[in-house]
Amino acid sequence: MDTRYYVESDGRIYLVQRGEVLDLPFPDEIPFDVDPIARLHASEPVWFCAPRLERHPNEWPSKDDVPTIEDITPLVREAVHATMPRVVVEGVCLRDGRVLLVKGSRGLTVDRWTLPGGFLRFGESPRDGVLREVREEVGVDASVEELIDARSKLGQHTRLHWVMLFYRVRIDGVPAPNPDEIAEARFVEIAEARELVSDELMCNAIERISRLT
Repeated sequence: MDTRYYVESDGRIYLVQRGEVLDLPFPDEIPFDVDPIARLHASEPVWFCAPRLERHPNEWPSKDDVPTIEDITPLVREAVHATMPRVVVEGVCLRDGRVLLVKGSRGLTVDRWTLPGGFLRFGESPRDGVLREVREEVGVDASVEELIDARSKLGQHTRLHWVMLFYRVRIDGVPAPNPDEIAEARFVEIAEARELVSDELMCNAIERISRLT
């Protein structure tokens, strides 16, 4: 299957007229140079590309207008959705030299050890988000002490752009996770956490906070 290019500049996307609809172009349909960045999560092969332009392309449609454009292919909608960053907030809680980890019982973290956290809710501040996620996953209230780090990555399997905010938090009480979401929550030694947690950015945040204490 031939690869198409999703070309975006400052929120505007380059599309071609294909019959009666707007569509993503094939490489030979683009009249300017582009830099391929990464493959997107879509039903057909699509690469995100940055264009080399001398001016801002005001005539290109805005990605924000895509939901209201009727004569557009489903692949364009898929590609726009795939380019939206997924913002997640993570809580790093240390107690007596050990870090709090949770094992998911459903979703993306099923049977995986991670830091307590999750997707930032629409309209929510990152600080409020991490407090909500800790409360939902660990079953206790928490307080935010400081922002540890802000990192991003492209998911190896999902191909999505993840923006991850790590906060040092303090919890009140003993973890009592909701089994519908979290199978287990416990404090583990830093060395053990390195073995249990597969996400590199989470491991880096754990290492960083352990060095600061």
